[in-house]
Amino acid sequence: MSPQARKSSENLAEGLRKDIHLAELRNVLGISQDELGQLLKRKQAAISRLERRSDMHVSTLREFVKALGGRLELIASFPDGSYHIKQFEQE
Repeated sequence: MSPQARKSSENLAEGLRKDIHLAELRNVLGISQDELGQLLKRKQAAISRLERRSDMHVSTLREFVKALGGRLELIASFPDGSYHIKQFEQE
């Protein structure tokens, strides 16, 4: 792994240890809004609006994460444990 890729992975791992906004995640992965827009077939301005939203469909968030090279997983956390919600995963 190149030093730049290693640093990017370390930054991503650190980000996963805390809350992270979509724009921060995209930046950690080194992808611009324009590049992500091309992957999602949307304009850069639409990506900017998505990143600022506090509410969106699970399917939209799944597309966003998939375009960044990831897979969306939903975890419901309770005092007695956490549960992986599989209902919204694509087969």
